[in-house]
Amino acid sequence: MHRLLKYLPVLLLLVTLAGAQQEPDAPHAAAKAAASTNLPSEDTVNGFLKQMFGYDSTLSWKVLRIKPSPTEGLTEVNVVISGEQGKQIDKFYVTADGRHAISGEIIPFGNHPFEAARKQLSRDANGPAHGPADAPVTVVEFSDLQCPHCKEAHPTIEKLMAEDKNVRVVFESFPLPMHDWAAKAAAYADCVSRSSNDAFWKFIQSIYAAQTDLTAANADEKLTGLADSAGVKGADIATCAAKPETTSRVEKSMALGKALDVDSTPTLFINGRKTPALPYEVLQKLVDFAAKEGAPAGK
Repeated sequence: MHRLLKYLPVLLLLVTLAGAQQEPDAPHAAAKAAASTNLPSEDTVNGFLKQMFGYDSTLSWKVLRIKPSPTEGLTEVNVVISGEQGKQIDKFYVTADGRHAISGEIIPFGNHPFEAARKQLSRDANGPAHGPADAPVTVVEFSDLQCPHCKEAHPTIEKLMAEDKNVRVVFESFPLPMHDWAAKAAAYADCVSRSSNDAFWKFIQSIYAAQTDLTAANADEKLTGLADSAGVKGADIATCAAKPETTSRVEKSMALGKALDVDSTPTLFINGRKTPALPYEVLQKLVDFAAKEGAPAGK
């Protein structure tokens, strides 16, 4: 689905990676605290969205969060926008004076802009993995098993896993709030992966294949059957999926994604470089480039 907020004024903001890694000093902390008390109200955000999109009766929206941005002086606004093509989480930024909205990604900057994300993922991305642990390139995929775009992207990921032996792929669950059985599927997938890594990859493929047949009402029955077909005991997986500790693991994966500014699926990180789903040829070029670059000296 195209990004509906492309109609907002667009300005690409670059933030130095070094600055993002530093703890705020007292003046910066004070400024951020002051900014947090001057956030735009939900009524103001809704009024803005009405002016932007009210001309189209097929569009609707819901404000999810209004919070201080990690970038000083900006407020981050997260919304769900619904239209004929489906629902999508999107975001924009509001300047401190409340007079301008900025659409687009805030990206890290510097000689090694992706290193902070690479380190964080190396430490915290503990999902099911395919490929050698010492591979020069790690691709971390944040995915929602109910997401049709994730289904479309999955063959590309499978091809990469099959053809490139120098890549390790790590799957992290990121069920989106507008999908009514995605969180349950993530819990089942977590439990399948803990039973058998090989079964996990078969299981998620089968979910994508059955995606249009799954509903919130039949999810338990269907997912249990798909787990059986993947080679694990579906009844045991269903019991595991209902446990609080399974929910906690899925929530930990989501928290990691949010910390890395994931707001849509699928989102990939190639040695820390954030990217949406891409054609295989482009993805392979990025992987090859990451392998040649390697980790920065002294990192």
